[in-house]
Parts: sequence; structure tokens; C-alpha cells
Amino acid sequence: MQKKQEYETVLLAAKGLVEDRQLPISLYANLSALLKQTLSDVSWVGFYLFNGTALYLGPFQGKVACVDITLDRGVCGFAARTKKTVIVPDVHKFPGHIACDEGSNSEIVIPLMKNNQLIGVLDIDSYTFARFDKVDQTYLEKFVQSIVKYLT
Repeated sequence: MQKKQEYETVLLAAKGLVEDRQLPISLYANLSALLKQTLSDVSWVGFYLFNGTALYLGPFQGKVACVDITLDRGVCGFAARTKKTVIVPDVHKFPGHIACDEGSNSEIVIPLMKNNQLIGVLDIDSYTFARFDKVDQTYLEKFVQSIVKYLT
């Protein structure tokens, strides 16, 4: 139940952030901070933005991260390429996983789609194996749907 309460808090706070009509870069920054501060047991939260050929690092909360990711590499590249949410219980078993933080053990990546076009991905990591499940997927997809119209 705690997880659902965390996500209800996130959804409510995100609504307030987007209503402030922040610049997109500021919104990405505040949304990544919101998720990192509210969700338990996450080590990294951030956005990778799509430039038409690859993903590049956007605002995030956590350790130093990879700067660019081609769509043929890593969990983020796979989610961007398939345009589907990806949950990885053990990143060490994911072919082509990019280990920006060697302590990371599980990951969820949600594509950001606007007008049927990929604009980026939301990437969340944890040091705990199998941290993410269908509850996370459901709420994070709702979160992305509620914010994407304000993003570029």
C-alpha cells in the first residue's frame, strides 16, 4: 500500500508542477527531483531526451550518468526503440546493459511519447533487485501521460 500512496503523492504534486507552466527544462528538473524524493528505494531518476537519432542526458537526480545512448544499447535504448515500458529485475542479465552506476541492480524505463513521436525516456534505477513491478509501471505510465503535453 505504501507504494501506491507514494505514487498518488507524485501524481498530485506533478499536477501542481505542470500547472505552474515552467519552462520544459525546469519541469524536467523538478519532476526528476519529485520522483527521487518521493519514491522509496530508488538510486537514480532522470530523463534522456531524443534528438532524432539518439538519447542524450537531460535533468536527473543521482550519480553522474552516461551522456548519450544510441537506440541499440541499454535498457533506455531498448525502451526508446520499442516505444514500450521496460522493467528489468536484474540489469546484469540484460544484454547490452550500460553500467553507469555499477551499484544499480534493477531498472524501469518509460518512453515519453508526444503526438505519437518519441521525445525521450524516463529512467529510474534501484540498488535493489526486482524493485519495480506492474504497480510502478501503471503509475509511472500515468505520470508520464499527465506531464508529456508540457514537455518538448
